[in-house]
Amino acid sequence: MAGARISKEELNSMSLQELKEMRDAVETALASLERRQKAAALAAIEAKAREFGFSLSELQNGKRSDRKKSSPKYRNPANPDETWTGRGRQPQWMKDALAAGQSKDQFAI
Repeated sequence: MAGARISKEELNSMSLQELKEMRDAVETALASLERRQKAAALAAIEAKAREFGFSLSELQNGKRSDRKKSSPKYRNPANPDETWTGRGRQPQWMKDALAAGQSKDQFAI
């Protein structure tokens, strides 16, 4: 481990500014070390999951990643790029249309 050790006497003789600078340097070093350790842990976990024939996301979600994505069933006529599968949260454009008295069937693809 590199770096000099500082005694309590040396710390007590340092100015407020010097102590704050040292604290900032220690916090930065701790954050960097934590990021490196997390990355190493994640890599080790991913490698272990591959040994068993899974991806980490499959293990976290409990689902296979080769599952087919749902096709959109509804399209926003005001913006054709906005679609909805009919699952999950309703998009705001659909909520607004339903509140205005329109039917979902009007937006069916």
